[in-house]
Amino acid sequence: MKPRAITAIVAACLLVLLGALLGACTTSTRTSSGTAPGGAVGAEGVAGVAAQATPAPAAATCANPVASLRPPPALPAPGQMPAGTYMRTIQDRGRLVAGVSSDTLLFGFLNPLDGQIEGFDIDVLHQIAQAIFGDTNPSRFEFRAITTAERIPRLQDGSVDIVGRTFTITCDRRTQVDFSTVYFAANQRVLVRKDSPAKGIQDLGGKKVCATTGSTSIQNIAQAASKPIPVAVADFTDCLVAFQNGEVDAISTDDAILAGLKAQDPYALIVGNGFSPQPYGLGIGLNHPEFTRFVNGVLDRMRADGTWTALYNRWLAPSLGPAPAPPPAAHRD
Repeated sequence: MKPRAITAIVAACLLVLLGALLGACTTSTRTSSGTAPGGAVGAEGVAGVAAQATPAPAAATCANPVASLRPPPALPAPGQMPAGTYMRTIQDRGRLVAGVSSDTLLFGFLNPLDGQIEGFDIDVLHQIAQAIFGDTNPSRFEFRAITTAERIPRLQDGSVDIVGRTFTITCDRRTQVDFSTVYFAANQRVLVRKDSPAKGIQDLGGKKVCATTGSTSIQNIAQAASKPIPVAVADFTDCLVAFQNGEVDAISTDDAILAGLKAQDPYALIVGNGFSPQPYGLGIGLNHPEFTRFVNGVLDRMRADGTWTALYNRWLAPSLGPAPAPPPAAHRD
């Protein structure tokens, strides 16, 4: 049996294992009750019952898509969130509920050895929870594994408090949810087989190129001047299996995500220059501006005290090289 076929079979088996583990998790990785934060019924709850979200205020101007609300002059002390704020709602509940990826190596992935989701995005969310509660008790976190396409709906129906899932900020998305300031600056590139003659998206005309449904990546593939054939799937592991099985010719998404995919396939190569900036922000509901400001305050602190660099070095430096300066914050009133 050829090495690539073995790799594909192993990847498929891992997918089955991950699915089984996620289905069994009911605590820190995922809940099965369908109950949203605060007791509301989420989209995965009882059939026929829709969550009634608070009407959202009008979206802010998108003259600068990455500009987010200015943080407060000083963050409230952990465990002392102001009454009437969404942070106080989270504090009183006793846990932060976050929508995350479970299959994006380096950013958010399920560790099959302990059943926990970990990665750069996950550690950033840990910092938010610690700023609210003042401790790192595992009971303070509830991570719900969601797909790319579920990020906005889960924020809108109140199923999650926040989304940290390689979530690119765009003007269109800003009309639907709010974003923190940029905490990671990625760029879309292409992953091909080592024996491919393609050197970038410009060489993939008529070729099948994979990305996830609902992502900016799949839109960019469809709009590429070379006219590749976009293939949309639910998760990046689906792209990887399709790539290894020869069902698609390439994968195109953020370079940071491609680094995780390349680490799983020794026959893959990342090529070409970045052709679309992908600034990541943490997603928050439009009706919680005070929470957005709070999150921005935590990110500002992480940039200033070296926490951001430490997390980068832990998760990303081995694949992406030495840590750059943290992405600068762009604030608006």
